[in-house]
Amino acid sequence: MINKIDIFVVLFLITIISNAQTLSGKVIDAQTQLPLETVSVYFDNTTIGTTTDENGIFSIDYTDAVQSTLVISYLGFEKVFIVEYRSQQNITILLKEAINELDEVVIDADDGMPRALKLKWFRKEFLGKSKYGKSCKILNEKDLKFRYNKRNRTLIAWSNKSIIVKNKSLQYEISFDIIDFEIVIGSFNARSVTYTGTSFYKDLNASGKKRILKNRKDVYDGSIQHFMRALYNKQLEEQGYIFGKDGFKVDPYDFFTIDNINKYGYRIVALKEKLDIYYKNDTESVIQTSVTEFKVDKYGNYTPIPDVLFGGEMGSQRVGDSLPLDYGLKG
Repeated sequence: MINKIDIFVVLFLITIISNAQTLSGKVIDAQTQLPLETVSVYFDNTTIGTTTDENGIFSIDYTDAVQSTLVISYLGFEKVFIVEYRSQQNITILLKEAINELDEVVIDADDGMPRALKLKWFRKEFLGKSKYGKSCKILNEKDLKFRYNKRNRTLIAWSNKSIIVKNKSLQYEISFDIIDFEIVIGSFNARSVTYTGTSFYKDLNASGKKRILKNRKDVYDGSIQHFMRALYNKQLEEQGYIFGKDGFKVDPYDFFTIDNINKYGYRIVALKEKLDIYYKNDTESVIQTSVTEFKVDKYGNYTPIPDVLFGGEMGSQRVGDSLPLDYGLKG
């Protein structure tokens, strides 16, 4: 079964030196027109972030390698997402008060599943079942809210606050803002898992311990990002990937059509049909798409993420197996 995972996870390994750019701006309350202090401003799924000062002012640096959305987040206000920030140098952002419709649901009603069991399902499918997922701890579980639909066996989760996850093995503290989270529960395991959100990583490995760096490299190897980089560079087999169809080894380039690099730095990729993927003859995954083509850039970013579906080892990767977008980058 292919799990549809909307994690917006993008990983990098290679070191790239890029010209740094600076984006400055001011965040104000849309209703009062007053500046907002300590607003979080960060690039989604990276370690690159800052907060506004007492005048609502912020300044944040980035390089060409950063392709993710700029997120402006403040408790009690609607988040703002900015994609086209490269053409701007100074911006003013108006934050509107958030209206949380889900909070109007009677949370404590008897819906057929106790909170302890809901938390168990959430931990397993949000953090993951790998050794790295099991090393994670959610520091503010009390902020999680759930609703279970007994008829279709669907569990949804949300929170008005960022979910704070400490990954002991990878030494990251992750602030994850849930946009959507849904588990369709089968007899013993999840039939499907879908979640979206934005995240900010705080690197806790200040001393650069070799054990932690080795763990991070272990997570990267054979990951979706590693695969996408190999796909872009047409180095699938050189990077350790073997492909199969109906039990037989196949040439991946008989199934993938990879266009030349366009003026925007992307390659357009099309996948003819579902393929089995083996990484170094060890782990097994499956890839299929629900679109005729998707885009990949040299850093491994790809879009549309929800329509490129992974099953098996890659499909089971969760927050506990994730690295920030700027992992391995200097610039």
